[in-house]
Amino acid sequence: MEWPFFLILSAAFIFLYFQAVFSNAALRAPGRLILLTVLMTVHIALHWLCIRALQRGRVAVYLVVQSMLVFAIVTLGGSIGLLLGLYMGLVGETIGLLGQKPRWRIVAVAAFLGLSLLNYILQVSRSEWYWWFAAMLPMTLFVVVYVVLYSRQAEARMQAQKLLRELEGANRQLTEYAARVEDMTIAAERERMARELHDTLSQGLAGLILQLEAADAHLAANHPERARGILEQSMEKARGTLREARLAIDDLRQPTGGDLAEAIEQEAERFTRATSLECEPSIELKAEVPETVSETAIRVISEGLTNIARHARARNVTLRLSEVGGEMEIEIRDDGVGFDPKAVQAGHYGLLGMRERVRLAGGRLEVQSEVGKGTCILIQLPLGNNDQTAVSGGREAARSNNKMENAA
Repeated sequence: MEWPFFLILSAAFIFLYFQAVFSNAALRAPGRLILLTVLMTVHIALHWLCIRALQRGRVAVYLVVQSMLVFAIVTLGGSIGLLLGLYMGLVGETIGLLGQKPRWRIVAVAAFLGLSLLNYILQVSRSEWYWWFAAMLPMTLFVVVYVVLYSRQAEARMQAQKLLRELEGANRQLTEYAARVEDMTIAAERERMARELHDTLSQGLAGLILQLEAADAHLAANHPERARGILEQSMEKARGTLREARLAIDDLRQPTGGDLAEAIEQEAERFTRATSLECEPSIELKAEVPETVSETAIRVISEGLTNIARHARARNVTLRLSEVGGEMEIEIRDDGVGFDPKAVQAGHYGLLGMRERVRLAGGRLEVQSEVGKGTCILIQLPLGNNDQTAVSGGREAARSNNKMENAA
């Protein structure tokens, strides 16, 4: 950013050098010409090295050396052009070098003006010193304003380049984040579809198998009427499973039917018909249940009853829904064979799907079971604004689930 300024400065100094030599015959003497050329060359070269002096903290030394060189060149040349040009160049460079130190800029510029006045009185004119004020002060003002504006423009350009680099970095980060979000979205969609398929096809087929097994048992016991009734239920269940599967494939949700209590009673009735186990749900809910919570409750109750029918070999089953502290509490209990919650076999995704559904609804799920002592599944779901609760409570729910699993 500085080289255009130094290039213009060097060209101006070279012009002043030749103007002084051609206008003053005494300067063309070999000794004075060589000395003037050497001093001028060193002075111009030092201008190009001022940035290094700034970086090394040698600005004061640099300015003192340059002022001595300028005083010597003007004394040797005795030209008003050299005096104005060299001192103005030094003033402008000082403004740039001491940009962050305004007090030192004022001191340095005042020192250079005083030195230039001394040069003018000694080498140009003692009697007409007032012309120095007429020429030097306006030029100093012009140079100061020009250098300040140039410095601000250079700083603005550097700031713009810095912002551009930051924007490029932010764009790369956004691209990476977008790729991660896409991967997470795909993974979440796979999990969602896995839950939907499990809760429709897998759960529906499991129910059909239980009903067909019950019908086969009644046929073997020569109870055709009861077998016929179960087969009619099986056909109804198959049609319902097909409808739910189509809704899942179309990325739609099964409507809950509006009445949670009625839907739960239907699930309990289907369970009783399939297993011949009495399951009378106890429902004590006062607050209105949000649709997403209602759907989650129906899904996890259906999965819990299906697991009991398939694995528990229970004699008694209880299902309880109540409202505790602004939450819906669901308890599914049986007195079956029980199991070790930490040793669930691979390929059994029912309990995993229940956990995911409860977590996404902002709730908590606890499994209490031991081999030979039955199983109790306790689920707590918020009854407030479910969308906000699921977002804010999802992480806390996951931690609570982990704690409850460890406790179990």
